[in-house]
Amino acid sequence: MRTRVNSLGRRISYWLAWQSLGGLLIVCATVYAATHHAFKERQLQDLNQKQDLLIHLASEAARSGDSTMLKHKLADFMVSHSEFGLSLKQADGQLFYEQLLVVEDGARRVVRFDLESPLPGDRAFRAELSLDVRNDVMVMQRIGVILGGAAVGGTLLISLGGFLLVWLGLRPLRDLSDQVKILTADTLHHRLDGSRQPDELIPLIAQFNDLLARLDRSYEQLEGFNADVAHELLTPLTTLMSGAELALSSAQSEDEVRELLGSNLEELQRVAGIVQDMLFLSQADRGATARRMPIPSLAEIVQQVANYHDATLADAGLMLEVAGDAEGEFDLPLLQRALSNLVSNATRYASQGSTVRVRIDALSSNEVSIQVENRGAAVDHQTLSRMFDRFFRGDPSRTNADKNHGLGLSIVAAIARMHGGKPTASSSDGITSIGMIVKRSVK
Repeated sequence: MRTRVNSLGRRISYWLAWQSLGGLLIVCATVYAATHHAFKERQLQDLNQKQDLLIHLASEAARSGDSTMLKHKLADFMVSHSEFGLSLKQADGQLFYEQLLVVEDGARRVVRFDLESPLPGDRAFRAELSLDVRNDVMVMQRIGVILGGAAVGGTLLISLGGFLLVWLGLRPLRDLSDQVKILTADTLHHRLDGSRQPDELIPLIAQFNDLLARLDRSYEQLEGFNADVAHELLTPLTTLMSGAELALSSAQSEDEVRELLGSNLEELQRVAGIVQDMLFLSQADRGATARRMPIPSLAEIVQQVANYHDATLADAGLMLEVAGDAEGEFDLPLLQRALSNLVSNATRYASQGSTVRVRIDALSSNEVSIQVENRGAAVDHQTLSRMFDRFFRGDPSRTNADKNHGLGLSIVAAIARMHGGKPTASSSDGITSIGMIVKRSVK
């Protein structure tokens, strides 16, 4: 099951609210704990001060040996300190003096200590001094309520402000969304405007614009491809229909009918060749890979392919030579087809009397470059960039269109990709080099 992703703005706002609540609770808890500790320290300090005073009173009574005087002093002490309670017990447990605080145990602080007995030879009294802390408890309760309310109120205030800031901060994304909404197949040439976008979105905008450029280019190529397919198939189909109409409309001899059927067969073979090449390219586009087998010498394979082109090379007054060699695992039929297309292309455009050179170079332990060079007219950069497009011909007049339908180099590019490589094309100083870089094996 796919996990539902909530709104980015709400998610950030919720996390900000929880973070604010957690931070304020920690601050409030710290303030509350510090205040509570300060109250406890003050209470303990008051008890220690009164303990010292009681010890002093007991010492004076002990020097006089009068227990009655001690009771009077304690009574005077308790009158002026009504927030305190006191209990004195003799060593045998008998109560000597007591004035209790009528408060709950949680509302008082108690300290226990020994007082010197005023009775000669008697052991020290056991004293218990208590302090009424109800006011401090009430103050701490109020402080707790105030701090809790401040935490909740502060969280609400920060959350509302955070939601507003997040909404404002996400405005660039909404602007981009509005720009993307207007894009259609007819407006792929438009690009997203990143002039007013934050730095974090600039890489995304640049990548999206690159994607639009590739889509626009692919869309244009698709339209051109459809037009080229229609053009390439229309010519032989028109010829076939004209021949059939001619045969039906007039009485022809057996030899004339045979000649017409032979011409029609050539046109049908041309249509079949186009369809087969298009099917091959379609399979390559769907991710078909090469079926590899060990090949000890690429130069030997090139020489075998060149033998099939001897007659064509001789008619053009050309020589072919092979420079370099390499070994590896390749799809032999595909490699032979690519080499045949490259040699055929070089033969058509090479200057008469020149040499077509096939260079084989090992670029690395797993890459091999196969380049077919011919001397002839220089090829401009724009033509080189489209050299491997389907149905593209460098000659606008479509020379030899009846024999070459413009898919040869596209097939070379597809075979290169099926071998994990890429096609290459360059032209300088009157030498044009068309070829491919392929991987020797699958690692």
